[in-house]
Amino acid sequence: MEAFGFSAEDFEVEVEVWPDNWDAFEVFAAMQTQWRTGMSGATGLDYSALEPVMRLQGIKKRDQTEVFAGVRVMEIAALEVMRSK
Repeated sequence: MEAFGFSAEDFEVEVEVWPDNWDAFEVFAAMQTQWRTGMSGATGLDYSALEPVMRLQGIKKRDQTEVFAGVRVMEIAALEVMRSK
């Protein structure tokens, strides 16, 4: 966690996930070990792992574009938090 700019306190707050966003949240959580990193820290998720993760999570082909968009929103938000530390 600390390697990516997070501490245990960052995860103490409970948040509500709307049902429409649940699949994207599940995929994002399953991708937690798939961050690409460089000398300056995390640069984004490894998208080559995204399709297999979606398949394993049972995301239907027709829903993958929408789920991917939701994952990208969370990825950008996570990067902003990591870079602010």
